[in-house]
Amino acid sequence: MAAGSPLAPDWLTVPADPAALERKLWARDVARSADGVLAVGGVSVKELAAEFGTPLFVVSEADFRARAAGFRDAFRAAFAAIGGEVDVYYAGKSFLCSEIAHWVSEEGLNLDTCSGGELAVAMRAGLPGERLGLHGNNKSAAEIGRALDLDLGRIVVDSLQEIAIVGDLAAARGVRANVLLRLTPGVHASTHEFIATAHEDQKFGLSLGADPFDAEGASPASRAVDAALAHPGLRLLGVHCHIGSQIFEAEGFELAARRLLGFLAAVRDRHGVELPELDLGGGYGIAYTEADEPRGPEEIAGAMAAVVGSTCADLGLAVPRISIEPGRAIVGPSTFTLYTTGTTKTVHVDTVPAGPGQPSTEPRRYVSVDGGMSDNARPVLYDADYSAVLASRVSGADPALSRVVGKHCESGDIVVRDVYLPGDTGAGDLLAVPGTGAYCWALSSNYNYLGRPPVVAVAGGTARLIVRGETEADLLARDVQRAATPTPGARSSA
Repeated sequence: MAAGSPLAPDWLTVPADPAALERKLWARDVARSADGVLAVGGVSVKELAAEFGTPLFVVSEADFRARAAGFRDAFRAAFAAIGGEVDVYYAGKSFLCSEIAHWVSEEGLNLDTCSGGELAVAMRAGLPGERLGLHGNNKSAAEIGRALDLDLGRIVVDSLQEIAIVGDLAAARGVRANVLLRLTPGVHASTHEFIATAHEDQKFGLSLGADPFDAEGASPASRAVDAALAHPGLRLLGVHCHIGSQIFEAEGFELAARRLLGFLAAVRDRHGVELPELDLGGGYGIAYTEADEPRGPEEIAGAMAAVVGSTCADLGLAVPRISIEPGRAIVGPSTFTLYTTGTTKTVHVDTVPAGPGQPSTEPRRYVSVDGGMSDNARPVLYDADYSAVLASRVSGADPALSRVVGKHCESGDIVVRDVYLPGDTGAGDLLAVPGTGAYCWALSSNYNYLGRPPVVAVAGGTARLIVRGETEADLLARDVQRAATPTPGARSSA
């Protein structure tokens, strides 16, 4: 067995059994056969690669549905115990297509959208407007108009300007828009700066803090409530917050709930109105590597219900209707990406010698795959870590510290920064990277003119395409060719 490398991060361990799967990283119906071939829902990765090619996103339908139902049941049970009701909105921005929207609807969840395009997917899937929400810090008039025409269950208003925009568009149609106000409660979530969204210095939401430029020292959130309650085109349902993404600790969610409930009590005292709804957002973390320890929905729901129940009792508030917005926590672990390996090389990296006579370099193996940053931009965007396994065979080779890289013309095109793979991993092998359901296909691009990969759903021993992969014809279809022009100086044949 190979010893651990000083180049490896502290959390990464040499696998005792290279064929074993770290269960928390994978969909529940992913397993290995005796010959080492990975399968999901009874379909092997060799079959999937042969039929659909690689790179390929593979979604376990059973796992997706089970995770959706898990959040639905856990939160409804926890809040029923304190006399409250819950709506679970699947965060479509994590990954959305019409088939996913059908699963969301069939499992009794609502759907949260962030654009007109995501609303169009929901419409194609036949979801009724009352089960949809629309987010966004800069919604267009067309997007707001579509939401109003669909009689959306909620539009999350993000700024003081948007209160007037949404209200005026609604009034012009002779309707009232159902709105929540997105607030920033000043909670600093323990996550990457780019996905922390409840502190003051960022683009989303209305601050709870006093505005030093307001004559009365009122907060933007307080002024927004005044304006929304006064506008004839708006029906103010409540308030919303989202403290960030990929969060494991409970404290941030609990503090945000207390601050927003305190704000609802202040609204009651000022206006004599108890707003009936409170959205506590999403952002629940999942396991991308062996170091991650996500909490289950029962634990999350129980902790949040306890805080909401006790805070409402202290403030003399009725428990509002709660909504949450899990996306990553449902689709992330339900999906893996399948790649075919190509070229490999080993480099020797300078290290600090362990002692006299010890080597001052360590080997690192580079394993190239047929995708990369065009199908998973998260490592280059957020320094996100992933895991990978050899998925198509058994290997008796010692594990080697490896870096899985893509095929793009960028040195930062890294899929998995540090992982132990069998030392004989080579061209033609299949690699599987778990936890890629959220924000991978959704952020995919055509960099270097690669087509975005297909997505297949597996259930009951059958795989079916739910998003077709792009072809070169698709890529060229929008490339406008110049009109044919005569060559200068050429004679006409007429």
